[in-house]
Amino acid sequence: MIKTLRRRYRMLKKMGLTPLQDRKIRFELELAEKQYAKRKPLRDAVASASFPLYNYDDRDIWPTDPVVRMIALAPTRSIDDLMSRDKQREQDGFPRKIRLGRMVKPGGKNDDRVVIVPTTVEEKLIHDSVLFEDEAEGESNGEGPGQGGYGEGEEGEIIGEQPIREGHEGQGGAGHGDGGGHEIESNAYDLGRVLTEEFKLPNLKDKGKKRSLTKYSYDLTDRHRGFGQIIDKKATLRQIIKTNIGLERVKRGKRVVSGDLLISPNDRVYRILSKEKDYESQAVVFFLRDYSGSMGGKPTELIVSQHIMIFSWLTYQYENQVETRFVLHDTEAKEVENFNIYYNAKVAGGTQVASAYRLVNEIVEQENLEREYNIYVFHGTDGDDWDVKGEEALPELEKMLTYANRIGIT
Repeated sequence: MIKTLRRRYRMLKKMGLTPLQDRKIRFELELAEKQYAKRKPLRDAVASASFPLYNYDDRDIWPTDPVVRMIALAPTRSIDDLMSRDKQREQDGFPRKIRLGRMVKPGGKNDDRVVIVPTTVEEKLIHDSVLFEDEAEGESNGEGPGQGGYGEGEEGEIIGEQPIREGHEGQGGAGHGDGGGHEIESNAYDLGRVLTEEFKLPNLKDKGKKRSLTKYSYDLTDRHRGFGQIIDKKATLRQIIKTNIGLERVKRGKRVVSGDLLISPNDRVYRILSKEKDYESQAVVFFLRDYSGSMGGKPTELIVSQHIMIFSWLTYQYENQVETRFVLHDTEAKEVENFNIYYNAKVAGGTQVASAYRLVNEIVEQENLEREYNIYVFHGTDGDDWDVKGEEALPELEKMLTYANRIGIT
């Protein structure tokens, strides 16, 4: 490592350095040598140095050289990396640091992005049981650290297309709550993959309802003689041998000399990109939420966070071919446009669960969704219902069970 740094230093010096740049680079080389010799953490060496590290920036040191890379003391990692490292910690016998608790909120734009706020457990040295009890009590009272929520080919022909999300209504909307400064922005597909792998969620089997989109896949499965994108070496060699056997230039029992072989233009066999139409499963998921007066604050945040994670899981299972419908209800139910309204809408009315179930059944029947879609329904409520005996809600729920793949009520 030290030899590499010195070699780069000499290269930079030949390119030309100002006296200040030269002095700063030599200073950092000395730091690296001390660290390497003593096996001392770099941050300790920097802290004890007489020349402050932050008196200059990177542009003063690396003005022209694109090869040199600065090593970050605290690198930013993706949510996948963090989860992988935390899983390894658990396998090694240590407690997990990342908790997949109330960590997901809708993104700030009208798309499928979500904001992920991993909640971590800070390592602490506890010297007094009283301190530990006080801290635990503070957190239980809500005063603790915040949590947040993929023919024929000719030159110049287009050979790849961007995957589409046909007919998908984006969702967004800024979330309320804590953790505003520590978000990791992701999309629903990536989050669904993490959740599926982390919690070993089941892979769904669709009902065989598929649709053909204006989306195509391109595979090097077809072959063409004479021209193409990628030469098939084995097929070409076989064709050359066949041609020369016909010309009696290759005879049984005699050694084949490659320089004596004749090659016809048609002997070359190429693999070409074949355009195949994709058929994909599709799903529609209904999210129902009780937005009556008793559902303000924490209940709403918990329900919406759960619904985002369910949507992310389904998005991953159906390769982004998931359509969302949002229904709010108090004593009456209504469909709203996007996750933003679904999350933020409030009302001070009563609760009639049957109205939401009835609206979903009407939408499915009127739009004939049962024939074309795998249907999922997820409902969040605090349990209060004016229909105490379920005389209206249960018949609607039983009707829903005849066509829905899954129904979840929280």
